[in-house]
Amino acid sequence: MKTIIYLFLNLICITASAQTGLYSLITIPEAIKSKASIIVHSENIDLKIENSEKASLSVHKIFTVLNDEGKDALVFNEFSSKNVLLEDAEIKVFDSNGKLKEKHKKKDMMTTSVGEGLIADGYVTYYHITTTSYPVTVEFDYEQKFKSTLSIPDYRFINLGEGVIESNYTATVPADIGFRYKAFKTSIKPVVTEEGGYKLYKWTVKDLAPIEYEVGAVSVNSRYPHIAVATDNFSYYGFPGDLSTWKTFGSWIKELYKDLDVLPAERQQFFIQLVKDAPNEKEKIKRIYDYLQHNFRYVSIQLGIGGLKPFSSEFTDQKKYGDCKALSNYMKAALKSVGIKSYVAIINAEYNEAPVDPDFPSNEFNHVILCVPSKNDSIWLECTSSTAEFDELGTFTENRNALLITDEGGVLVATPKSRSSANTFSSLTVVKMFDDLSAETETGFTVNGEYKEIMNDILKDKKDDQKEAFVSYFGFKQPDNFEFTKDELSNGHKSKLRMALENIPEFKTGNKLFISPRIYKMWPTPLPKSENRKFDFYFHFPFEKHDTTILKLPAGIRPDALPKEKELKCDYAFYKSKYWYNESENSIYSEAMLTLKQHKILVSDYPVVKKFFDDIMQDDTQKIVVKKL
Repeated sequence: MKTIIYLFLNLICITASAQTGLYSLITIPEAIKSKASIIVHSENIDLKIENSEKASLSVHKIFTVLNDEGKDALVFNEFSSKNVLLEDAEIKVFDSNGKLKEKHKKKDMMTTSVGEGLIADGYVTYYHITTTSYPVTVEFDYEQKFKSTLSIPDYRFINLGEGVIESNYTATVPADIGFRYKAFKTSIKPVVTEEGGYKLYKWTVKDLAPIEYEVGAVSVNSRYPHIAVATDNFSYYGFPGDLSTWKTFGSWIKELYKDLDVLPAERQQFFIQLVKDAPNEKEKIKRIYDYLQHNFRYVSIQLGIGGLKPFSSEFTDQKKYGDCKALSNYMKAALKSVGIKSYVAIINAEYNEAPVDPDFPSNEFNHVILCVPSKNDSIWLECTSSTAEFDELGTFTENRNALLITDEGGVLVATPKSRSSANTFSSLTVVKMFDDLSAETETGFTVNGEYKEIMNDILKDKKDDQKEAFVSYFGFKQPDNFEFTKDELSNGHKSKLRMALENIPEFKTGNKLFISPRIYKMWPTPLPKSENRKFDFYFHFPFEKHDTTILKLPAGIRPDALPKEKELKCDYAFYKSKYWYNESENSIYSEAMLTLKQHKILVSDYPVVKKFFDDIMQDDTQKIVVKKL
């Protein structure tokens, strides 16, 4: 009897295994799969470093995509360049019963050049796996060859929406190369062994629940747990270097820029004449920066030593274009012409990216800016933008650790934090209301910083896209007709919006009309929920907003009740609104101001900040009550 029961149970197990596929989902703990869109069953990443200019990475990964939210994982996508080669690749696709239904080699995949500049930056080999149903199980197997150890892949063992059953990363390195590693947001440690003159470092993770997406949680590179790896000694395009300290790495970069910041004598004389009557050094820098902004354009060009060595300042001067390193180097040469010392600075640029770790020298940089040092306040210049404010860094590069390339080598320094006063939005709106309750409005905008960039982008858009921007982004009332124009003399700081509105009241009761105090919202969109939040929240930038709206009433209408004044405060922000009636004009004035002092909100403080902005939205729902006489 026991034998029969055993055989019966064994048959059930075999049947269940066949029905659930190559890798069963039944045995996976609910905590791992309940909120996952992808299950990583097995992952083995093997890094082998032969010497400072030769390394390889092999990846074998088996995962199941559970639903449409995980469909991005069905795209194989690997970058190649002169320095990184995709040696081989294979994809296998299994159906829900574990049956192999597709197999693709590298020759079956698409390879295309990529780059936003004048030439290709490299190549991407990709293949899109199509499926009509889920779950679908995929096996990736590929190998990359590296001709340098300047940038070797970190161990990133979990991505958004992934539940991980097991993942392994093994680094095999020569003992004399100076291999370093550091754990971020994880406590896992490697098992270290020795084999045939090499050291082996092996990290393993098991049974990890997925990381859930949170709106406003930016800087993917820093918020996910990972192991960063680097070598002290490296070679890049045949140029050996030392990455053991920021100073030695900066010295290596300095050699790439050597003698490239010298302009011809006649061009040096041009800049001397340009600033000859400037009252001080800051004005000299500003004049040259203005010249750069109005006469040069940014183009991404990944030439030189693997995209790290700039064009000469003379070449950039002739062509009137360049990438970040070429334009920064040109600005450096122009300042040098008038006796002003400056330094190029390499930086990890990305919206709200975390600063590089000062205690772990590595090549985490992807952008170049310029710094003019001062004992008091150094001047920082973004040389790729034709509209950026002088001496203002936006959230693309603010609050980072930039590596200044000085005569003595690299020096890691902090860039300034964004200030609310650098991003200002001021509006004055006159709403002329007619007897039929329609209205014509005219709004004058005065903007600065990031708001200036936004307005300039909207001005370039088609009319339908402009309307969408004002309605969706700023919370304006839907216009029946509108015209958006810029003030040509204000250098992008001023613009005007004229709108026609068929019906200005929100609703009416008897002879009373209920009208919003402004034609747009001081804060139009609710912040994400605060319950169970795990990551810090980032606004796009700190800011100061101020609005004055004048509602001009027709002769037969008078105010009946005005909204109550409101004042809100928290550690991060301030808000105030007030309202009054000017009898001689028969006009109602609404005034509101909102300041966000800093845009990074610690997760512990987020509930308070969310309530603050919810209260602003509630204040926006107040109505001016007027009555027909």
